Amino acid sequence: MGSIPVTERVTGHTELIGLIAKPIRHSMSPTMHNEAFKKLGLDYVYVVFEVDNETLEDTVKGLRAMGVRGWNVSMPNKVAITQYLDELTPAAQIIGAVNTVVNNNGVLTGTITDGTGAMKALEEAGVDYKGKIMTVFGAGGAATAIQVQAALDGVSEIRIFNRKDEFYANGEATVQKLTERTNCKVTIGDLADLDAVRASIDSSDILIDATSCGMKPIEDVTPVPDKSFLRPDLFVMDVVYAPRETKFLSWAKEVGCPHCNGMGMMLWQGAEAFKIWTGEDMPTDFIKEIIF
Repeated sequence: MGSIPVTERVTGHTELIGLIAKPIRHSMSPTMHNEAFKKLGLDYVYVVFEVDNETLEDTVKGLRAMGVRGWNVSMPNKVAITQYLDELTPAAQIIGAVNTVVNNNGVLTGTITDGTGAMKALEEAGVDYKGKIMTVFGAGGAATAIQVQAALDGVSEIRIFNRKDEFYANGEATVQKLTERTNCKVTIGDLADLDAVRASIDSSDILIDATSCGMKPIEDVTPVPDKSFLRPDLFVMDVVYAPRETKFLSWAKEVGCPHCNGMGMMLWQGAEAFKIWTGEDMPTDFIKEIIF
């Protein structure tokens, strides 16, 4: 794939789209969006900025002031950014996190597309999740988005496990919200309670690791201590896509579990954000040929 001269790709009319997170240099999002812009002949460019909670407020002020069209948000900023935006979509309000911001004439609206992206990825992997039992590791922004969308899309029971850290209360709030608003049975437990974790997995159809385990710089960290927690008829999904195969997914492969990494979720959540910013449908079949 040959390079295009900068003067042909970026002009005085080019709209900027960004991604703010840390770490983020591994992201496939710039390739995905920039190739989609080029394919459709749209005058946009997508770039990444390493931003964490300490510089988040100043970053949002700057992006607003510069009239940046929109941006994605990833760890560790998904929850923290909500306080700096003007409006949240209903989904973002329920979840309490944002992964996509659009700037409409200075009004910043946050939404979250992770949940729909994850469920679409499961569908593409041939998973019939309606009426099934799902165990989800994590209670942060992406995990919560998946839990909310799964409950809305017909999963019968969701068991959340998270360590007793700053996100545990968010998980408890998710249980309460979903219990009040859906017919899905939702519970939360301590990820350190390995007996409870094993029992949950043993009776689940789907297991999703929505933590940052396996990402740089914690590539060797796994949510459970060994592969004995897995079984061949369990579908395993890891939301991490860099690396493509985390240590946890390698265990799933060894055990014989059908599985997928976070590439599908990344594609479909990106496609929804693309539509929000540009009003156009992302050419997903074309993008799959490039990034998968």
